[in-house]
Amino acid sequence: MDVKLLAVVAALTLLAHVPLSQAKPISLVERCYCRSTVNSLPRGYIRELRFIHTPNCPFQVIAKLKTNKEVCVNPEIRWLQQYLKNAINKMKKSKQGN
Repeated sequence: MDVKLLAVVAALTLLAHVPLSQAKPISLVERCYCRSTVNSLPRGYIRELRFIHTPNCPFQVIAKLKTNKEVCVNPEIRWLQQYLKNAINKMKKSKQGN
């Protein structure tokens, strides 16, 4: 048998056994991203912040650090509370200006 034909048959066999759905099981979908949080993280270490709010989990804050590591930050940290308050006020002002 030709090597190319053998490779094609092997690939087709593999594709026939791959599930069509890429959905995660329900138990993984309902799981909260943040299971533990960091209570002290200097703002200078953070590259970006991501906020997640799902029906099954409390408000979650994920910080991507300058080292490309992601950590969950306690949303009760004082500087984060101030950051969120300033962002909300800025959004309100921009809506009033329109």
